Amino acid sequence: MPAARVNGHVIHYRLEGREQQGGPTLAFSNSLGTDLRVWDPLLPHLPSDWRLLRYDTAGHGLSEHPGAYSIQDHAADLAGLLAELEIDAAVIVGLSIGGQIAQALAAAQPRRIEGLVLCDTAPRIGEAAMWKHRIDGVRETGLAAMSEAVLERWFTQKFREERPDELALWRAMLVRTPAESYTALCAALRDADLSASTARIAKPTLCLVGDEDGSTPPALVRAMAETIAGARFEIISGAGHLPCVEAPEQLASLIVDFMKEAQLA
Repeated sequence: MPAARVNGHVIHYRLEGREQQGGPTLAFSNSLGTDLRVWDPLLPHLPSDWRLLRYDTAGHGLSEHPGAYSIQDHAADLAGLLAELEIDAAVIVGLSIGGQIAQALAAAQPRRIEGLVLCDTAPRIGEAAMWKHRIDGVRETGLAAMSEAVLERWFTQKFREERPDELALWRAMLVRTPAESYTALCAALRDADLSASTARIAKPTLCLVGDEDGSTPPALVRAMAETIAGARFEIISGAGHLPCVEAPEQLASLIVDFMKEAQLA
């Protein structure tokens, strides 16, 4: 399994596809309670000649947990991983907190960014009281006790009713996330407000959201897109917070169109 030591801890990653002359590299950053496998349904629908980097956010999947860590620290991890792999710049595809990591990286090291695909995310997600309630709940009763509520925000009712076996796998991924890692990422979300720096993003940007997203609803994502000069905003029908799982073909089509439109592929 490929791993890189970045900022003092080990990050698990997968890099697929060969570097092509003039071809794009996409780097994917996952959401809270998932790991790099959240992108598995999407990848087969992307062009085979693209270079695709996925990694487990610190404390999730197989990546080590560094303790208390801000969104900016996570962005530094992504920058460090790109440097370790000798990737000068990439299009960053971020989901939920992964989208915040992408926004923070664009602010701190814009030279690392060729473009942004911000999925179901915003400069600020939720209120401090909500995150405190989530953190306290995980510490008191564990992730399993709140897993149903989380899955309702992640997936549409149609998905939950018609694909129960897949739903069971996503529940397993969520509840097997270490509590200390999950709550640390909740704390990073609680403390993050990237509104000012995100409004200064000057890279080609695509903002996407599932029409039934229960965590970052379309109005919130649209508001973010309106602050970014030239950003494109799209709503994916029949999807919740994880369109890469529920609507991978729609998501892939929008990413491919964006890459061509922005002359990134």
